[in-house]
Amino acid sequence: MRIVFAGTPEFAVPSLRAAATRAELIAVYTQPDRPAGRGRGLAASPVKQAALEMGVEVRQPVNFRDPADVEALRALQPDLMVVVAYGLILPQAVLDIPAEGCWNVHASLLPRWRGAAPIQRAIQAGDAETGVCLMRMEKGLDTGPVLLEQRTAIAPDETGGRLHDRLAEMGAWVLADGLGLLRAGLSPSPRPQPAEGVTYARKLDKAEARLDWSRPARELADTVRAFNPWPVAEAQLAGERVRIHAARALDLDHAAEPGAVLAAGRDGIDIACGHGALRLQSLQREGGRAVSAADYLNGRPGLG
Repeated sequence: MRIVFAGTPEFAVPSLRAAATRAELIAVYTQPDRPAGRGRGLAASPVKQAALEMGVEVRQPVNFRDPADVEALRALQPDLMVVVAYGLILPQAVLDIPAEGCWNVHASLLPRWRGAAPIQRAIQAGDAETGVCLMRMEKGLDTGPVLLEQRTAIAPDETGGRLHDRLAEMGAWVLADGLGLLRAGLSPSPRPQPAEGVTYARKLDKAEARLDWSRPARELADTVRAFNPWPVAEAQLAGERVRIHAARALDLDHAAEPGAVLAAGRDGIDIACGHGALRLQSLQREGGRAVSAADYLNGRPGLG
């Protein structure tokens, strides 16, 4: 079985490795190298780095609007194309090339959280459960029928980074199961997505990271978890801009204005919210590193 793989970020690497163990990996597509780091030099994507280590040919078209790129893919004569967080929209001309179509590993329980940031949006919304779906791609955004899925609970203190890593591994398992079935002549049965329950996970924006103390503490705590490690929640704390890496919601009554410091000690800094309070446990000052609330208070003794 000849497979072409398309992916870009770290999330796709476990699936890339799983594909290579279940079939003949004939080419890897990934986005063009991008400027990165302080020097802004061109950097290869995690998928490109992994593919080169595996000795697989890497291709990096800007998009598939050039007919030559479409024909180059067609010339590979793939049986299947596997797409995991590629970051480019595939036109119908590409979807029609592989004999078995195109499969996509998506980090949500479709149709909930279609789109670019399903992991973070699930945490931000306070979802108790998420998972991964293996989907047959069609022209719409994550609208194709689901072939296989695996569910998992979201822990109350789980961050976007930790859930990302877990779902990346789960995605590889689900893909491996699907490829194993296909090789055995038992292609997974497609299940159309229901029309009910559709939500969209829009791309993360750094402007969203600014916390509004007038919001409920539970909502802010979920945002802090979701945006760790990127873009990291930020807020004004007694006149100073800080980034917040860890916090938890406190269900307590108060009459203070949102943003007021209710208490500050070794366990954290309690900030009044529209409902309840948010206990800040790990903070970062401008130009500094993330520290515990106790260490932060050593630099701002007036808050204690």
